[in-house]
Amino acid sequence: MTLTRPNLPLIAALLVSLSLPASAQDRPEPRPEGDAPAAAPAATAPAPAAPKADPAPLTFGLAGPFLAARMATVENDFQAAARFFVQAVAHDPGDRFLQDSALVALISAGEIDRAVQLANRIGGDGEPTELSRLIHRADLVHAGNWDGLLADVGTPTDVESESDLLAGMLRGWGLLGAGKASEALAEFERLSRLEGVGPMVNYHLAMARALVGDYEGAEALLADEATGAHILGFAARGQILAQLERRDEAVAMIEALPGVEAEPQLLALRDKLKSGQPVAFDVVRTPADGIAQVFLTFASALASSADPEPLSLIHARLAAWLSPDTAEARLMVAQILQERQQFDLAEPEFDALRRMGQMRPVAELARIDSLSSADRTDEAEKAALSLTAAYPDLPQAWIALGDLLRQQEKFAQAVPAYDKALALLEDAPADARWFPLYARGIALERSRQFDRAEADFLAAIEIRPDQASLLNYLGYSWIDRNENLDRALELIQKAVELSPDDGYILDSLAWAYYRLGRYQEAVAPMEAAILTMSQDPLVNDHLGDIYWKVGRFREAEIQWQRALSLDPTETDDVDPDRIRAKLDRGLDAVLAEEAAAGQPETPVPTPQAAAN
Repeated sequence: MTLTRPNLPLIAALLVSLSLPASAQDRPEPRPEGDAPAAAPAATAPAPAAPKADPAPLTFGLAGPFLAARMATVENDFQAAARFFVQAVAHDPGDRFLQDSALVALISAGEIDRAVQLANRIGGDGEPTELSRLIHRADLVHAGNWDGLLADVGTPTDVESESDLLAGMLRGWGLLGAGKASEALAEFERLSRLEGVGPMVNYHLAMARALVGDYEGAEALLADEATGAHILGFAARGQILAQLERRDEAVAMIEALPGVEAEPQLLALRDKLKSGQPVAFDVVRTPADGIAQVFLTFASALASSADPEPLSLIHARLAAWLSPDTAEARLMVAQILQERQQFDLAEPEFDALRRMGQMRPVAELARIDSLSSADRTDEAEKAALSLTAAYPDLPQAWIALGDLLRQQEKFAQAVPAYDKALALLEDAPADARWFPLYARGIALERSRQFDRAEADFLAAIEIRPDQASLLNYLGYSWIDRNENLDRALELIQKAVELSPDDGYILDSLAWAYYRLGRYQEAVAPMEAAILTMSQDPLVNDHLGDIYWKVGRFREAEIQWQRALSLDPTETDDVDPDRIRAKLDRGLDAVLAEEAAAGQPETPVPTPQAAAN
């Protein structure tokens, strides 16, 4: 369940009037300090003479901050970008590129007050940029200066284009803020007739009607799925139905929504409706809240486009600034920052959602996955523990915790998390159980509890008989234990048929043949594996062993040397000293020494498993 509005790509296309700073390639190199902005030269004008004075070193003046700011921008380090762009603006206060770049960085970093000061200074010094005008308008809303906002956006004309949609939406809410309810509703009705944006505008018209007490008119608009079928629309309609004494209808609507068990805002509303507690209409409490939702609508449109637009974060930040209690705005800010790997900036937004009782399981699961992918495992584990505490009956939370523990090789600790998830999924459809069974099986196998692990693998295979990684894991485990060898080989062969290009599974097949003494048959799949995994020391080591067994001794030595050149570690399941021994004395001698010492033949490495 998302905030997505109808026809968001079209809405994003209508934002043509708002432009971001040009790319660094489109901007001239920074001017030396003290030079005034020059007019564009005529086509026949000679090139300006080079300054006689030596240029300032790169780390001083404008060039240093500008280049540092560009690098920070590329890395999405908004705080550093803001610091350096502000320094650059101080060196060249009339450069519009630098001004807009500073505004983008400041707002992205959450420094809204500083951005407002800069935007107002830009407007006061001359013609504002489109971005500074947007921020100035948000500041007028924040101050409750409705007359100032209306003067700034102007009045609609007969030839007003669709690109003025945002200004029209601001005008509608501004009129309501100025006490001109009839004119406000008329403005929203006018905008709703623009092609392609009717449902989105009608949502705001419904909010405006509800705010002035026309609940019947608001409910009629929200009953249209194209207008109200999103989380804020459902919440607003439920609250409006309560004002109309239609609580049973509101409860039925909420309980019929798919995935509602993961939406705390709607669940809390349902419980209030059921218990007869007072329910106020507060999805939009003021015109400023309405404008915050306008910005949120445009943020959603920009974020969902094929090429996500940087302005999505700007609009989301402004929405959260104008209406800090709107959980959807904070959530969008947090998610955009998370997508850009700015976890330190995203965390305060997630913390605010938790304090508001608005922790969203779907968003938290995505956050946990992102933190884990960024190797911030301590934070990911903390987030998973918080999610299980907040939603102890949500199996996905326990699976996420188990996965994190398993990925950190805390296998014994992972097992109880999967136990809890599977207990919660006892009556769920079988397809919901296969992965936690598989994941618990891995944790059990690595915890040396193979009997339980085997039962989980077999149960998972019964549900998903065509899951290649699952078949590979059990088959490889049986090969390792010298058990069920024929059945093990069948499982791995089937896994190869299902994923013929998977290097890990090809390696499993080749090593199964090797352990069964079928050396010639092991050559082809291992050579195929090395084509996709040439940088894996384990696969190179395996291929060396297989070459040795088929009499290709020189090629075996080359593969072992290759494996050593890749700097194998314990996490690669490769013993460098053993490889050196094979290079020194040959594989047969090493195996004989190990047999005499009572060691098993070449330890079989952990089979590769899917992460999810």
